[in-house]
Amino acid sequence: MNTAVIVFPGSNCDQDVMHAVAGSLGTKVRAVWHKETTLPEDTDFVILPGGFSFGDYLRCGAMAARSPIMKAVAEHGRRGGLLLGICNGFQILTESRLLPGALLPNRTLNFVCRPCFLRVESVSTPFTSLFSKGQVVQFPIAHGDGLYTLPEEELKALEDRGGVVFRYSDSDGLTGDNANPNGSANNIAGIVNERGNILGLMPHPERASEALTGGEDGRVFWQSILESFTKGGR
Repeated sequence: MNTAVIVFPGSNCDQDVMHAVAGSLGTKVRAVWHKETTLPEDTDFVILPGGFSFGDYLRCGAMAARSPIMKAVAEHGRRGGLLLGICNGFQILTESRLLPGALLPNRTLNFVCRPCFLRVESVSTPFTSLFSKGQVVQFPIAHGDGLYTLPEEELKALEDRGGVVFRYSDSDGLTGDNANPNGSANNIAGIVNERGNILGLMPHPERASEALTGGEDGRVFWQSILESFTKGGR
């Protein structure tokens, strides 16, 4: 499985992601600058990393969504290729209309940076196949604009089709308001498109991929992707 990590001006998690993917999976990972117009020919998996692309001017992810490389990224996703947006990458996916909804400023208007418990809501995606439904994992969060929102009818449709993949919870898997770090609708932390190949996720699995950084739940996340790809799921 060959992975391309898209690098924008202001990206600051691209090296973290490349390290986590290469270390967890031992697969080939390449950085692709945002001004490129094509992905490497053998790309199987594309990652939009976290950071502050273009300084978060206008709206978080709005300028990055219009970078030259995004046409090729969108085409990769529409063909069924695996596509992951983490934090700012999730914001870019919504700005590109590859995922529904929007990410707004946290309800406290503060930047939140801490470990966070998540409940796995779906294991029928390539990104979660090695988890158990209802399992509680811990990934760090680091964002100022992580409040996921969607019009009520669209939110219901997202929930009804099983599009919510991760939900903020406490250590017991309870999803009360106290477990919601940013005010996201229904404690949503990560969603997938209808086809199941495009995931947007606010927490950072790459920061939980080795014991040295405080946890290894992220390693299972990456291994799920590799196993699904190897089995021909995507």
